[in-house]
Amino acid sequence: MSLFRDFFITLSNITYLNEMAKKIGPTMGANRVVAGNTIEQLIDTIERLNAKHIDVTVDNLGEFVNTKAAATQAKNEILEIMEAINKYQVSAHMSVKVSSLGGEFDTELAYQNLRDILLKANTYDNMHINIDMEKYNSLSQTLQILDRLKGEFRNVGTVIQGYLYDAEKLIDKYPELRLRLVKGAYKENDTIAYQSKKDIDKNYINIIEKRLLNAKNFTSIATHDDKIINHVKQFVKDHHIEKSTFEFQMLYGFRNELAEEIARQGYHFTVYVPYGNDWFAYFMRRLAERPQNLSLAYQEFISTEALKKIGLVSGLALGTLTLVSSIVKLLKR
Repeated sequence: MSLFRDFFITLSNITYLNEMAKKIGPTMGANRVVAGNTIEQLIDTIERLNAKHIDVTVDNLGEFVNTKAAATQAKNEILEIMEAINKYQVSAHMSVKVSSLGGEFDTELAYQNLRDILLKANTYDNMHINIDMEKYNSLSQTLQILDRLKGEFRNVGTVIQGYLYDAEKLIDKYPELRLRLVKGAYKENDTIAYQSKKDIDKNYINIIEKRLLNAKNFTSIATHDDKIINHVKQFVKDHHIEKSTFEFQMLYGFRNELAEEIARQGYHFTVYVPYGNDWFAYFMRRLAERPQNLSLAYQEFISTEALKKIGLVSGLALGTLTLVSSIVKLLKR
């Protein structure tokens, strides 16, 4: 399946396809994994999850930000979401990406935008702000910004990607921060990251165990993997680790019944909820992670209405989407 994974990761990085996708809002199956593109739709989603004793972390979708105006707009959208979370008193916090705040062209701008977000979060009962990790080539920049912010704010945390060789070192570096532990959703080469599922799973379990034994702050374990979830449950039981010190996380739209069952068992549980029109790259990475997710897109992916809305006149774009549809049908057989 590595061929399919590489294919969808490549699609996620094509700016032109991302821009076209914005014109029609979440579609092609993505409307099942993205919580709409209005504040009303987002709050409704959060309230429904909260009613099932599930918390939410919101990702205001946005990539390929390359102007100050676009970065400022992204910051303002995040502030608007935070205001709504506070107004409606729902149980939710924000996950933000440095790249969407200007990090790809101006590190200082990204820092200032993040600082503005954290300052506002402090007025909302110290709402937690999580800095998502992205491609490896942005890791150093993201950590530099984090290191500046963590000296001023206590409600900031970040993500450790289990497929990185350096994941354990990062766990050791930030025991006092709230951390989300993930396997990793980007394509990285073998000089910096494990490549096989076996090796990634082994390292992921290693950093989970080390973190739970040594953490001085809350830990989020983000996985849909039954074996890892069951391993964690047994590990915390064997080592007398309190349920109040960690949670499980899953992505919105995936394994809903399992999420609700884990919450009923008395574990903290949070769903990562993407929101907004800039959905294409996010959805492509979800398809890359689990090819079976392609069923979400089946029949909707190149519907006549979707193509009309996009106004596809580019032979390249049409050919790409047709190829995706062919892969969807192939895997459905």
